[in-house]
Amino acid sequence: MLKNESPMALTFRCPKELEGLIPMPIPAAQGVPDWFKAMPQQAYSAVISNQDDTAKRCPAFIDAMTCGFLIPLICDLNVENGVFTWDNDLPAGGSISFARSPVGFHDASQVTGTPLFDDDRFLIKFHNLWTIEAPAGYSLLITHPANRFDLPFTTITGWVDADLYHDAWIHFPAQWHDETFSGVLPKGTPIAQCIPVKREGWVMRTAALTEEETQRTHDVMHAIGREKGVYRRQFRA
Repeated sequence: MLKNESPMALTFRCPKELEGLIPMPIPAAQGVPDWFKAMPQQAYSAVISNQDDTAKRCPAFIDAMTCGFLIPLICDLNVENGVFTWDNDLPAGGSISFARSPVGFHDASQVTGTPLFDDDRFLIKFHNLWTIEAPAGYSLLITHPANRFDLPFTTITGWVDADLYHDAWIHFPAQWHDETFSGVLPKGTPIAQCIPVKREGWVMRTAALTEEETQRTHDVMHAIGREKGVYRRQFRA
């Protein structure tokens, strides 16, 4: 955040009956997985016969994982032989109804003609019990938690104008791609990443590099090849 810039806020609301009973959304920076924390910053490369940086030292990789907010799974989800079960003891709804199960489903017909279609499988739908309100002029890019290839599902990416649509649930369709998974997906597992994006009009233009731009590109690429951490020190915002 720039100096003197006021922080922006996403507002997450849940029914009063669920306050303190379901896990809260968290800043993505607080939800970095254990495997990332444990991985080394360098590893031996047989190709160059020397130590080389891992993704842990790649700012772009890290920044994707730590931007926005993560929505958690509301309870443990047991999976055995493709059968989903759960034990979720939530109180009865009061003035507003809400889903009591962690997942629902989408019929395969809803993705007919897409690579997701399989006439013998449903798409699951993770239930989210938090409404999300964005500041005026901002939408939410909702997607699979960035670089979480370890998860047995892939959340489908969507875009919601959450400054206007903020008084209803946003659930998250996903493809359960690991058919061999057997066990428990724990309560709190991130099921979606929400990234606020300001709505603006954009056009595209293309051009050949000028001599000045060519020199700048040469200088930057030369610096990156000569020393480590150039992007992190000079260009990372």
